[in-house]
Amino acid sequence: MAYRYRPRALEPTLRARLATFPVVVITGARQTGKSTLARELGGEGRTYLTLDDYAVLDQARNAPDALLVRGAFSSEFSDDFDKFGRLTLDEIQRAPDLLLAIKRAVDEDRTPGRFLLTGSANLDLMKGVSETLAGRAVYVTLWPMTRREAEGEGRAGYWDVLVDEPPRRWLEALTDTAPGARSRWQELALRGGYPFPALHLGSQPDREAWFEGYLQTYLERDLRQLAAIDNLVAFQRLVRAVAHRSGGLMNQARLARDAGLPPTTAQRYLGLLETSYQLLRVEPYAVNRNKRLVKSPRLYWCDPGLALHLAGGGEPDGAHLENLIACDLFAWRETRPRRPNILFWRTSKGAEVDFVVETPRELVPVEVKSSRSVRLSDARHLDMFMNEYGDRTHAGVLLYGGHDTYWLNERVLAVPWYAII
Repeated sequence: MAYRYRPRALEPTLRARLATFPVVVITGARQTGKSTLARELGGEGRTYLTLDDYAVLDQARNAPDALLVRGAFSSEFSDDFDKFGRLTLDEIQRAPDLLLAIKRAVDEDRTPGRFLLTGSANLDLMKGVSETLAGRAVYVTLWPMTRREAEGEGRAGYWDVLVDEPPRRWLEALTDTAPGARSRWQELALRGGYPFPALHLGSQPDREAWFEGYLQTYLERDLRQLAAIDNLVAFQRLVRAVAHRSGGLMNQARLARDAGLPPTTAQRYLGLLETSYQLLRVEPYAVNRNKRLVKSPRLYWCDPGLALHLAGGGEPDGAHLENLIACDLFAWRETRPRRPNILFWRTSKGAEVDFVVETPRELVPVEVKSSRSVRLSDARHLDMFMNEYGDRTHAGVLLYGGHDTYWLNERVLAVPWYAII
């Protein structure tokens, strides 16, 4: 069965990086669509080779320099092709020594776009790339699909409006961003953003089966093999404990206790989950003025559907709507020329803003409510934040489960969640 390709928000960024740097590496969790994206770009004057092909793998391991010149003789290139052509190499983690040949080729010729590399979220691969290709490669991360990618729009949410437009333009700019959209965020959270279950599995039992297979093949087999996870049962307990606390402050001691692990081991396991793109760490906004602020980060799962599966299923709650927003923000962040910081704000007395988007010139606070209506009191923490940092922030956004976009007060715009993501 042929599946229709959905454009990804990362494509323009990827093309811009290929136009500037000799090596571009697509990173991200397994099954986010890296290979599909690489094949799509393969039709743009590139030779696509995958190391899943045993003949290609054999050459990569035994004659890597010869493999790298194959692109120069592809019929897809014009007569003025580079000496080595432009190659896309998929699943490169299967032949780590190929990186040395790429280094030699790039040192001889640093033409932009020489190599596009992809691979599973392999810790050894990332270490090898960073060490071997230091100063030669740039990295982009492909996160699970956003809602708008799944619907064929090829983009993340309309966060650009909030950071690029003055607040007086927000209402007009966001009013028509989701005409006719009335989907339930609970359904979106259950579906998740991994392309196969999100696009091609229509029932929740089928998606649950897919998530279980994903868990077994990636979190249990791959990570355990790569990172020497001795106590798989305790590792599973830690994973599920994090999934139950999606969006909560990271209490490492409590997580370690719940998983039956020493604190140092729990810290290492959490680091592995983050490094392999399973966890999103949102740091607190650190500028300390008049209030005592919490210093612990908040943790979200990279895919709310997988988080719900890990937590044992059930109906999504407000924390999962926050998780959806976090995932969309991280996907959008990759599309910006200068990546903004995605933070949150919380005082020791409990005043909290769910997300703070920080650019060099602006702070945009974002609060998330799952309710279908909001009141003026729901904006009080946004107002507290803006009173505290008024020199860098001019307006905030309250995302909620209703359908009207309007100014709740003179500085807080209430926006349906689906008008942004």
